[in-house]
Amino acid sequence: MDLNYSPEETAFRDDARGWLDQNLPADLRDKVLNYKELAKDDLERWHKILAKKGWVAPDWPTEWGGTGWNVVQRYIFEEECGYAGTPPLVAFGLRMCAPVLLRFGTDAQKQRFLPKIYGGEEFWCQGYSEPGSGSDLASLKTRAARENGHYVVTGQKIWTTLAHYADWIFCLVRTDAKTDKRQDGISFLLIDMKTPGITVRPIYLMDGGHEVNEVFFDEVKVPAENLVHEEGKGWTVAKYLLGHERMGTGRIGVSKRELVRLKEVAAAARKDGKSLLDDPRFRDRLSRVEVELMALEITNLRFLDQLRRGNKPPGAEVSLLKIKGTEIQQSLTELMMQAAGPFAQAFRPVETDPGFDRFTAALAPRYCNLRKATIYAGSNEIQRNIISKLTLGL
Repeated sequence: MDLNYSPEETAFRDDARGWLDQNLPADLRDKVLNYKELAKDDLERWHKILAKKGWVAPDWPTEWGGTGWNVVQRYIFEEECGYAGTPPLVAFGLRMCAPVLLRFGTDAQKQRFLPKIYGGEEFWCQGYSEPGSGSDLASLKTRAARENGHYVVTGQKIWTTLAHYADWIFCLVRTDAKTDKRQDGISFLLIDMKTPGITVRPIYLMDGGHEVNEVFFDEVKVPAENLVHEEGKGWTVAKYLLGHERMGTGRIGVSKRELVRLKEVAAAARKDGKSLLDDPRFRDRLSRVEVELMALEITNLRFLDQLRRGNKPPGAEVSLLKIKGTEIQQSLTELMMQAAGPFAQAFRPVETDPGFDRFTAALAPRYCNLRKATIYAGSNEIQRNIISKLTLGL
C-alpha cells in the first residue's frame, strides 16, 4: 500500500493550488473564510468560473465535460478547494442528479439536462425526506399516479436544501402502495419547480438562516418522460445516488483549513497572561481532533490507493469517512467556540456592538448549523448499522 503522492500527483496539486490562488475571487474567499452567508449569485458565479476552466465536473465522463483526471487527482483538487476556501459547488445537480442520469437516464434525458447542469444554468434540489420519513426513507408517502402520459404527484418533502433557489427537483415518489417490501413501488422523478401546484415554504434554522424548506405538491403534473429508470425501481437509483453523496461528506480539506484557523484563534486568546494553547485541557482536546483528522486523511488515502490499483472499490466502509468526517467538523466548531470564549455569544447585533467582530459573531450560528452534519446523507447511527451489517457481518 502506497499512501504517498507520486511526483506527478504532487505537481498536479501545486498547479491546482496556484490556479485557485489566482482565480478565486477575493470577495468569495472572504465570505467563506469568515462564515458569511453565500447568496445564489455567489454560488453560481464560482460554478461558472470552474465551468469555463473545464473543472466543474471532474468525475463526469470526458464526452460530457469531465476532466479525465484519475481518482487521486479528483481528491487532490477537492481538498485544495476546501483548503483555499472556495464556495461549495452545490452537489444536487453536479454530484447527485448527473451521476444518476449518466447511469440510468435515457439519451434524451442526458441531452436535455446534463449541459445545463454543467453550465450552471439550472439549479437543482433534492426531494427525499418527508415528515416521518427521514432516515427511514423507504416509508415515504408522497404519491404519484400515472394518468394520460403524466404522473400526478401529491405529497410533501421537508428539509429541502436550497429549494427556494431551485429550478428543478429530483424526487422519490411512491407509484405503487401495494408491495410486500416498502423499498419496492418507489420511483424517481425529475420535476420542474415552476409547475403549477408546487409550493415552497421556508424553514428557519437555529442559526437564523434560511437554507432549508418544505415543498408541497398538490396534484402536480409531471411528464412521464421525466421518470428515471423503471417505474417502481427508484430505490435502486436512490441507493446509487446516496453512495455519491456520502463520498463527499468527509470534507478533509475544509477541516484542515479550520484547524489552522482554530490554532490562530486559540493562540490569540489570553487568560492571566497566557495563551489558551498553554491550557492542558484545551491542548489535549485540540491534539485529539488533530490526530483524528490525520487518521481520517490516511483512511481516505487507503481507499484512494485501493482505487488507484484497480482493486474492488470501497463498499460499506466508506461510511467511515462520513461518520468521522462529520464528527471532526463538529468538534472543530465546539473548540472554536471555546477559543473565542465570551466573544462567541449567540446572535449578537454586531452593528450596534463595536466590541465584537463579524468573525466571532458568526461562530455560534455556524456551531448550530453544523449540528446537522451527523444527520444528513444518512445519519451516523444508520452509517454504523451499515458498517456492522455489511462490513463486520454482525
